[in-house]
Amino acid sequence: MAAVSGSLPELSENFNGSLCRKCSGLERAAAAAKWVRLNVGGTRFLSTRQTLCRDPKSFLYRLCQADPDLDSDKDETGAYLIDRDPTYFGPVLNYLRHGKLVINKDLAEEGVLEEAEFYNITSLIKLVKDRIRERDTKTSQIPMKHVYRVLQCQEEELTQMVSTMSDGWRFEQLVSIGSSYNYGNEDQAEFLCVVSRELHNAPYGTNTEPSEKAKVSEIVQINPHLWTESACFLWF
Repeated sequence: MAAVSGSLPELSENFNGSLCRKCSGLERAAAAAKWVRLNVGGTRFLSTRQTLCRDPKSFLYRLCQADPDLDSDKDETGAYLIDRDPTYFGPVLNYLRHGKLVINKDLAEEGVLEEAEFYNITSLIKLVKDRIRERDTKTSQIPMKHVYRVLQCQEEELTQMVSTMSDGWRFEQLVSIGSSYNYGNEDQAEFLCVVSRELHNAPYGTNTEPSEKAKVSEIVQINPHLWTESACFLWF
């Protein structure tokens, strides 16, 4: 039997020090096992296994269980690689964290629904569908408004102006306002061309311009039956 050298206090200290190092190593390993790294479309996320396993039928639950049926690659940091849009993964992960659906105003509900269906989180799928249904119902109840534009142009510009109208604009009326002298060239007949578009109560913009010479005025909620040659005064 080998002899043990050293005093009792020294042996006790060495033993306790070795035991503490082993315990701290186990604690670190246990803490590391709680966390899962994900690389979604090039953006890294860190979450707990408990969060990712909220829905036992979801893709993320299977991923945390190291499901052999899932062919999951990892990046150089050990994060699971998932080829999805990280922008829409954020609301999905936050839902698993606190059970609430929070969507940035710049994100479309349909995008979050696509991710919820991909990860197969059934409760989130239902919640997003309800949100979309509620949104569409509110939108359908918003009264439409008519936006009218009065475009002044010369005769040679009419064809180009009408052909470049898009995004729901339609021709309503053409009003002759006489002719203009064109500095040595033949006089050009001038017209007011009235076009309209139906919009919900939301900001509207201008996508195309007929020409640099055309003068544009946007007139909202005007009765088209009132348009006569006096309409030329509307944009002055």
